[in-house]
Amino acid sequence: RLAKTKMPQRARQAADRELGRLRRMSPNSAEYTVSRTYLEWLLDVPWEVSTKDVLNLRKAQRILDEDHYDLEKVKDRVLEFLAVRKLTEGPRGPILCFAGPPGVGKTSLGQSIARAMGRKFVRMSLGGVRDEAEIRGHRRTYIGALPGRIVQGLKTAGSNNPVFMLDEVDKLGADFRGDPSAALLEVLDPEQNHSFEDHYLDVPLDLSRVLFIATANMLETIPRPLLDRMELIRIAGYTLDQKLAIAKKYLIPRTLKNNGLTRRNVVFQDGTIQRIALDYTREVGLRNLERELSSVARKVARKVAEGHRGREVIEPESLEAYLGPSKFTNEVALRTASPGVATGMAWTELGGDILFIEATSMPGKGNLKLTGQLGQVMVESAQAAFSYLHANCKRLRIAEGLFQKHDFHIHVPSGAVPKDGPSAGVTMATALYSLMTGRPVRHDLAMTGEITLRGQVLQIGGLKEKVLAAKLAGVTHILIPKRNQKDLVEISETVREGLTFEFAENLEDVIRAAVDGRIKRPSAQSKSRGGVKAKSTRAKIARRGSRRG
Repeated sequence: RLAKTKMPQRARQAADRELGRLRRMSPNSAEYTVSRTYLEWLLDVPWEVSTKDVLNLRKAQRILDEDHYDLEKVKDRVLEFLAVRKLTEGPRGPILCFAGPPGVGKTSLGQSIARAMGRKFVRMSLGGVRDEAEIRGHRRTYIGALPGRIVQGLKTAGSNNPVFMLDEVDKLGADFRGDPSAALLEVLDPEQNHSFEDHYLDVPLDLSRVLFIATANMLETIPRPLLDRMELIRIAGYTLDQKLAIAKKYLIPRTLKNNGLTRRNVVFQDGTIQRIALDYTREVGLRNLERELSSVARKVARKVAEGHRGREVIEPESLEAYLGPSKFTNEVALRTASPGVATGMAWTELGGDILFIEATSMPGKGNLKLTGQLGQVMVESAQAAFSYLHANCKRLRIAEGLFQKHDFHIHVPSGAVPKDGPSAGVTMATALYSLMTGRPVRHDLAMTGEITLRGQVLQIGGLKEKVLAAKLAGVTHILIPKRNQKDLVEISETVREGLTFEFAENLEDVIRAAVDGRIKRPSAQSKSRGGVKAKSTRAKIARRGSRRG
């Protein structure tokens, strides 16, 4: 078997050396089993065994479209790799990272890519992995030592060029046994992984032909050196229209098959699917939507099993009989009907979300209180917004006496959920301004942006996820920093359809767009008057000083 197996020179030398030791050992020796196991692993690794890539781009495109709706950016990247593979010999496999909320199809997309390329698929879950030996393997001096899961995955695939999915890479841990993310640095580095050394095999292994795909929900927990080695592709989620198309093409046929039904037994109307997505789920992914569809299908399956004949038509009005009362309602118009409430947009590891920021006042001495389990960055953003309003109360037409005679309180509901980040700064400033002037904020507007002490609105991240969440919540107008205007090209036309975007460079732009009533821009004449007044004031102080002298 050793003579028939193709392997690199160093691996063959190690195998020959181990075979020589094995011949000199007694089968009853404790080392005999260890040596034989090592030799079998050397023979099982697919050193020179590869699968042939499918280089027909049209066929690959068709397979990708059959398995997944939309996700054009990911599909284009796979087709680009196949095009390069067709034109050159042996290009290095790309190292991709799909980042997005749960339920958007990151893991299943890896399986689809493997099928489109004609490669084997291997999945390795990294959630909760804390031992470096899981990646690099154990040294043979340990009892029960085995290779790492990279080598085990190649053995399972039976080829040296599979699609290797590193699932949940953002949930890697670290303890006294080492840091697995540090071990992955060599695996995911195209300049190094052609000679990866597993501690158990102790010979170089070429991983450059492997197509590594990592998945993550959030990027903040991934070490920066590791993230730098991967090509990041964000998957934001799906709009209501996209969910409807996916449900009709993929989810409903699969749900009916899993529950022993056909289209002769049950039909879901389009309005029913849309209502389930809006009133019974609040997500940018599809898992809960499929779960609710399955719940309806099981009730229909029970009727069929009890002898019911005929087709069951699921209408929007009849959903309460299958799923109970609605779990979610549109709160935007209800929450922002009174002054002191503004709608913001937030990013979470589950995707985008909207949040309501409430402000109120009571007799006091100008103090600011913050509640809602806010992080330090969010607290500082609120303080910066409060200080700006106080310092510019005259220009913003806020009664100056409010700050001397009242205390102010900002609360962000869902107090059990921790919140942090600077992008709620403009929302908190708008809620305070609305309270101080008695003007309600537009109910159809959501906003995001970081604010400075000078009132500047700075760029934010996660715009695609935030816009998608706002649209699902029924918002029609979105206010974002002017510096994020260039990022709108990353958002598809289907998401932007029906939305009006406002752009702000400073807080005054935000207030003009968000609050009924306008703040006049300071004219050149008013600026010059302010300058004259300041000069005359300084002159009076100088004269008083000279008199005292």
